[in-house]
Amino acid sequence: MTSSTVDFTLSPPPPPPRALSLLSWCYLAPIATVRPSWWVGDAMAPKGKVGTKGKKQIFEENKETLKFYFRIILGATAIYSIVTLGIFYSSASFWAWTALVFSLVVYGASYRSMSSMAKAAFSEDGALADSGIDLNMEQGMAEHLKDVILLTAIVQVFSCFSLYVWYFWLLAPGRALYLLWVNILSPWLTAESATSMVEPNEKRQRRQERRQMKRL
Repeated sequence: MTSSTVDFTLSPPPPPPRALSLLSWCYLAPIATVRPSWWVGDAMAPKGKVGTKGKKQIFEENKETLKFYFRIILGATAIYSIVTLGIFYSSASFWAWTALVFSLVVYGASYRSMSSMAKAAFSEDGALADSGIDLNMEQGMAEHLKDVILLTAIVQVFSCFSLYVWYFWLLAPGRALYLLWVNILSPWLTAESATSMVEPNEKRQRRQERRQMKRL
């Protein structure tokens, strides 16, 4: 008789997902090592051609994505509440409660925006008419909202050791200002400077044409 062996070794963490930043992956890599059944993320998104998803597939993936980030919100808030406001309740300052309220506001605004983006529409007979916006779409608004939730969760958990960790949350508005400059302000200013340079060139060309006409 032959005996079969079972390999209990853990698989290494997966590579960073496409739509998550490096900071987000560092937070989720330990979770992904175990690979629970509810792991959604962008690593589980189908690797087909862009635009090949059906409405039903987008609808199901959006539901799983919302569930995943809702669990992230609950987990981070529970850890912070138990450690900072429970175990160390006697040393909890006003700023500790302020940080909790702030994180809940950020969670609520981000999650509500994602929910409204993924809101589906059904026909009278119950058929899926519109799946909503794909939350796992690359370079989409939902990507930035997911990063805000993950950054807030990371900062909230590590702030159990020191409230100064909340300074790292300034990465969020810094990223927003960077995107504003790259996508809106810089192209607008560049276009204006290019237009201002074209106008003098046109005037010079007209003058030269007039001089040539006079010579003729």
